[in-house]
Amino acid sequence: MNSTPRKIGILGAGGLGRNAVSVLAKKTEFLPVALVDSKGVAYRAEGIRPADIEGLPIGETVAMLAEIGRETSDPVGEILKLNKAGALEAVFIGIPNLPNDNLPRVIERLCDGGFRGVAVDALKRTTAVEAVVALAPKIEASGMVYVTGAGATPGLLTAAANLAAQSFSEVESVDIRFGVGIPSWESYKATVREDIAHMPGYNVEAVRAMTDADVESLLDELDGILRLEGMEHADDILLERAGVVQAAKVTVGGIVDTRRARKPISTHMTLTGVTFEGKRSSHTFTLGDDTSMAANVLGPAFGWMKAGMELRARGIKGLFSSADLMPKFVR
Repeated sequence: MNSTPRKIGILGAGGLGRNAVSVLAKKTEFLPVALVDSKGVAYRAEGIRPADIEGLPIGETVAMLAEIGRETSDPVGEILKLNKAGALEAVFIGIPNLPNDNLPRVIERLCDGGFRGVAVDALKRTTAVEAVVALAPKIEASGMVYVTGAGATPGLLTAAANLAAQSFSEVESVDIRFGVGIPSWESYKATVREDIAHMPGYNVEAVRAMTDADVESLLDELDGILRLEGMEHADDILLERAGVVQAAKVTVGGIVDTRRARKPISTHMTLTGVTFEGKRSSHTFTLGDDTSMAANVLGPAFGWMKAGMELRARGIKGLFSSADLMPKFVR
């Protein structure tokens, strides 16, 4: 990539969106110029810095940010206007995934609005990614490059499974286990709500109806620990689309501690298969316990954004996933 930083936007100003600004503060190739939430947009052509948002209370709109923030009733429209004006060429989408059609609607709007850059999401639920995949013809016709499921899981661990599969003639199973520790659920409300929707007795509709007080009451009952099994995570369909393994042979589960920063378990992916010699074996890829959820989601997401930019520069367009591309390290 050239020496001039590539200007990008961040759609969503929750925990991931705000941490995206901090991640990119350590990089020279990408410059975040826009941070947009449901009520406001913050924009500075010279870049948004962590210091600009560090005093913004959790849950408050970026419209409150002095000098760079203002109110808006059309956050996606703000991204479209900035892209059309040449003020940004890519966007990381970190908005809540509930309901399942929330992000697909945003993608349709980008397509219809003439977005011509690169867009990357950290979408998790299988049904939501299936809705994105259904938009593949529209995405390609729009001229953009879109990478879905580009976080940690799906994302980093999906790509690791694809790479690990190369040692085997047949892949028998892929099992993903993650541990997440966050000191306060308020910092990642949307993510915690999504996780609750995977628990027995809960679904997307039930969680959408829960107030913050309801969520806090549930977390009190569970001592802040969410134990998740058989999750509807899109690693399954992405690995199936890539020809690695049938979706039914992919399992995802984990433990989320919403009161302590330390990970309750190490995050890892185990792929089991049979080699050409007929031997059964497994590869395991384990993430360091001191890498946070934000680091493991956002670092890969921007790596896939860079890969998407390189594809677009070569005249390639359309829908890709974390199982289709290797991310490129953002310096």
